[in-house]
Amino acid sequence: MADEDESQKTEEPTPKRLREAEEKGDVAQSQEVKTFFMLAIAAIVIGAGGGFIGTTVADTLYVHMSTLHLMDTDQIGPLESLMPTMWRVFLVLLVPFGALVVAAIASNMMQHKTTITFEKIKPSFKKLSPISNAKKWAPDKLGVEAFKLIAKLTAVSAVIVIIVYPERGRMDTLMLLPVVDVVVLIHSMIIKLLIGVLIVMAVVAAIDFSYQSYQHIKKLRMTKQQVKDEHKQTDGDPKVKGRLRSIRMERARQRMMSAVPDADVVITNPTHFAVALEYKHGTMDVPMVVAKGVEGVALKIREVATEHGVPIVENPPLARALYATVEIDEEVPPDHYKAVAEVISYIMKLRRAGFKPSR
Repeated sequence: MADEDESQKTEEPTPKRLREAEEKGDVAQSQEVKTFFMLAIAAIVIGAGGGFIGTTVADTLYVHMSTLHLMDTDQIGPLESLMPTMWRVFLVLLVPFGALVVAAIASNMMQHKTTITFEKIKPSFKKLSPISNAKKWAPDKLGVEAFKLIAKLTAVSAVIVIIVYPERGRMDTLMLLPVVDVVVLIHSMIIKLLIGVLIVMAVVAAIDFSYQSYQHIKKLRMTKQQVKDEHKQTDGDPKVKGRLRSIRMERARQRMMSAVPDADVVITNPTHFAVALEYKHGTMDVPMVVAKGVEGVALKIREVATEHGVPIVENPPLARALYATVEIDEEVPPDHYKAVAEVISYIMKLRRAGFKPSR
């Protein structure tokens, strides 16, 4: 069943799925990139201050060893006498070790956006499950890791042989050289080794990062049904959206119908269009459309208007024009002032004469 599910995951992960995985700390990450950055920082530190660091450490240890016989071991134990020396060595090595920590953090930040999450350290029975853990050591994954390890060891070994073998003659005379010369020689060889290993690791890191990114995307792939379900969650089920739209339209229609009794006139087509206008002389500068509709809605507007004694005037061109150009709760535009003014004037004359026309 699991293999079948994996075979059905043919769709690329959506931005939402990638974002959720990132929030859980599930991101593409290459340990080889981290190793490369740490080696690069180590090479810079050793190249810039390796001689000073090595000489300082060697001199500190030499001073301690040369004065060890002068110490009163009855009052000061061997460990107590060594502590000041080790503290000085620690302070000297603090900068390079700190640089390595910064390199490790920087390598993670460059591979993916920094996200603070505690999902990875949350207690989970799944982490204790033998089946879940066994998946991490599947034959295909073990094969890839074994191949990477063999390739790295082979390449690094070749670099070491190429750099160290020509220096074998000088290595035999190390015991005869002063400490400072030994440090300088070893420092030079370490720099060469680091540069060679860095070149190898740069290639390995680039390949591994591409592979880890591919595996990460592959792991997050989705089935067609998962993509469909996510779209429903994100955009809403079309059926539910349609139902909600209908409810909103019905409520808007009810609000519109509740404004018809307060209208001063309803202009009709006479049967296909109906537009209700409100104009309160002295409080409103321009008439306003409070309701409009076609077909069944137009019929309902006329029924409500008749029920509440709102005058109904037939003017097909004006009814169609107002319906097409003016939204509900909007004022009549200047283009229709004259035609609307004639209708309003007609209604006001009828009212003054004591008539209440319904058509």
